[in-house]
Amino acid sequence: MCFKGTWTPFNPETVRLMIGMFDRDNSGTVNFQEFASLWKYVTDWQNCFRSYDRDGSGAIDKNELKMALTSFGYRLSDRFYEILVKKFDRQGRGTIPFDDFIQCCVVLQTLTSAFRGFDTDQDGIINIGYEQFLNLVFSLKS
Repeated sequence: MCFKGTWTPFNPETVRLMIGMFDRDNSGTVNFQEFASLWKYVTDWQNCFRSYDRDGSGAIDKNELKMALTSFGYRLSDRFYEILVKKFDRQGRGTIPFDDFIQCCVVLQTLTSAFRGFDTDQDGIINIGYEQFLNLVFSLKS
């Protein structure tokens, strides 16, 4: 199991998510080359995370998350940032630790990519039926 630099284990869901992303041969595991890519990915995310964890607490709050996602190009409401913090704050502290930050960003990027597939005119609006929506969400590989 991966560690966050604090000798605490990663969220198992984040580990599953990352293995799924780097398991190129769909074996359910990562080989050495896949692991090397995964390690670089985690290191890059760690550097990114540290640049937004302004107070050095090891977790980011709503404002730090907003700065990070805004720099990634997202323009979201304050209410939505509250939703993200609530969703990815497993400890109930009002902050998101490193591994959950990765999960939040990957899920958001995966959903955004899926949305863009339906947003053919790139106006930020799609028109899909309920079953299409369910298929979209449940078929996402993150």
